[in-house]
Amino acid sequence: MADEITLRQNQWRQLREYFDAVRVEMKRVTWPGKQEVYGTTVMVIITTFGFAFYFWICDQVFSQLITRILKGLSGRG
Repeated sequence: MADEITLRQNQWRQLREYFDAVRVEMKRVTWPGKQEVYGTTVMVIITTFGFAFYFWICDQVFSQLITRILKGLSGRG
């Protein structure tokens, strides 16, 4: 029984130490400013649309290529 109580106390102490360490580290964090967040958000959106367009073009090219290959193999070409 005493060992179980000691074990629980150690767990609570470790948990408290963990949160204390988290609090100290969070004070060291340098948060980005509004302008930096805005700029990186715009870049992510632009990059996402750029990749979407690129993959759409690739999809169209490969779709046409596969269609022509299948028509050629089936004798309808």
